[in-house]
Amino acid sequence: MLPKRVSREFIDGLPKSELHVHLEGTLEPELKLKLAQKNHIDIGQETVEDVEKTYHYSNLASFLAVYYPGMDVLQTEEDFYELAMAYLQKAASQGVLHTEMFFDPQAHIVRGVPLQFVIDGFYQACVDARAFGIDAHLIMCFLRDMSARSAMDLLHAVQPYRNKILGIGLDSDEHHNPPLKFMQPFSMAVEQGYHITMHADVDQIDSIDHIKQALEIINVERLDHGTNIVENKDLVDWVNQLHIGLTSCPLSNELITDNDLKGDEILDLLDEGVKVSINSDDPAYFGGYIADNYAALANEYKVTPQQLVTLTKNSFETAWISDKQKQFYLEDIDNYVEEFEN
Repeated sequence: MLPKRVSREFIDGLPKSELHVHLEGTLEPELKLKLAQKNHIDIGQETVEDVEKTYHYSNLASFLAVYYPGMDVLQTEEDFYELAMAYLQKAASQGVLHTEMFFDPQAHIVRGVPLQFVIDGFYQACVDARAFGIDAHLIMCFLRDMSARSAMDLLHAVQPYRNKILGIGLDSDEHHNPPLKFMQPFSMAVEQGYHITMHADVDQIDSIDHIKQALEIINVERLDHGTNIVENKDLVDWVNQLHIGLTSCPLSNELITDNDLKGDEILDLLDEGVKVSINSDDPAYFGGYIADNYAALANEYKVTPQQLVTLTKNSFETAWISDKQKQFYLEDIDNYVEEFEN
C-alpha cells in the first residue's frame, strides 16, 4: 500500500521509465579521466578531483562550454559502449525498467569519430542491458546550434542504422535556434517513421514562442523540459488534449536557473493533468540520477507518495512503446505499491 510519507526506499524501488537523459551527459569524472588516459588525450586534469572542479556552471551556455570539450575522450566504439553501459547499470540500480536515451552524433563526427563507432557502441549497450532488465532505446538529436543542412546530412547518413534509432530530438543552445529552423529535417524524419521530440529549455528567450512552434507546427510527440508552458493556459490545455508528455529534470533546472528545481511548475502541471515526468538530463554534470531527481523534488516540495506514483506512471504512458507494454509496466507499479511495506 502507499506509504504515509515519501522515503528514499520507496523512491528507489518505484518502477521508472527515463525519457530524458543524454548519454554524453552521463560521463562521470572517473570514466572521463580513464578514457583520457587510455586514448592519450590531454584534458588538462590529472586527477578525478581536478575533473570534478570543472563541473561547475551558472547557465546553459557555461554548462555547454564544459560539456562539449568533455566528449573529446570518446574515441572508439568501446568507449561509447562503456559510457552507455555505465549509465544503464546505474539506472537499473535506481529502478529504471525502460529508457529512451539521447545522443549527439554531430558532436563526434566533427571530431573525426566515425558515425558507426557512436551508434554501434551505444546500440550494443542497449542490447546487453536486456540481461539485467532494462529495455533501452536511442534517440538521435540534432544540435540546434548547427545548421539545418547539417541535420539533413545526418538524417541521410544514419539510414543504414534506421533499425537502431527509435526517435529524433533537438538539443543544445536554444538562443537564436528556434524549432522552425529544423522544420524540414523533422518533416523528413516523420516521413521515415521516427518518433520526434524537441527540447524547450527552461527560462530561455522566446520560450513560449518556441514551445508553440514545437507543438503547433512541428507537431512533436513529447516536449523536453517545457515547464515554461505554465505561462500559457491555452498551450497547457493543448498538450492535455493531445496527451503530450513533458520530460522535466529538477536537478538540471536547479543548476541552470537560479537554484530553482521548477517544482511549483511541475506540480501545477501535474494538477492540470499534464503527463509530466521526472528525469535526470545530464546526471554526471548535475549531481544526480533519476531517483535522486525524484528525491530532490519530494524533499523540497513535500510531494506526496501518490504524486510520485502519478509521475512515474506518466513516464511509461508517454514512452514510445506499445499499449501492451505500457499496461505491463503500469501493473508493475500497482503491484509495487500494493506490496510495499511502510
